[in-house]
Amino acid sequence: MAVSATEKDGINTDDDKLNHSFGNPGLISPDRQDARQLAVPFSGRIKGGMRPGKKIIVMGIVDPEPESFDISLTCGCGSGEKPPADVALELRARFEDRQFLRKARVSGAWGEEEKPIPYFPFIEDQPFRIEIHCEHQRFRIFVDGHQLFDFYHRVASLPAIDTIRINGSLQITKLG
Repeated sequence: MAVSATEKDGINTDDDKLNHSFGNPGLISPDRQDARQLAVPFSGRIKGGMRPGKKIIVMGIVDPEPESFDISLTCGCGSGEKPPADVALELRARFEDRQFLRKARVSGAWGEEEKPIPYFPFIEDQPFRIEIHCEHQRFRIFVDGHQLFDFYHRVASLPAIDTIRINGSLQITKLG
């Protein structure tokens, strides 16, 4: 089946420049269609939702004087809920106490934040690469090629996880 350049790997855009700004064109389509598509705060649709074998990559640079940043995988991109009822995974990097935390929100209720890890992988004013690998029972989180932790699914329907939201003290350089 022939696929146009704008539909390659599932990205929904007519802007070839956008395809080159994403690490993997096709996985994520920004909610806004303008020159600031990777600006923070960022919200984009995950084409087809999550499924085992799917991977999300966020590359960026930490701000020079960061407070925190978060990356969330949420359900119901079209619902307009703020915050959404279900957040399958929220990763939060807090610089004041050097913690990288994770939690989920199911049916409108936040679960307990998972314990921090001994290693804080982010440095002020430096680039990073976060990979979120979706498996059958969990997300595997890697930063700069190092596996940091697993986060077991709380949201039952993986395809319902259809939005990525990024906020805080960072610049996004590539997203896929």
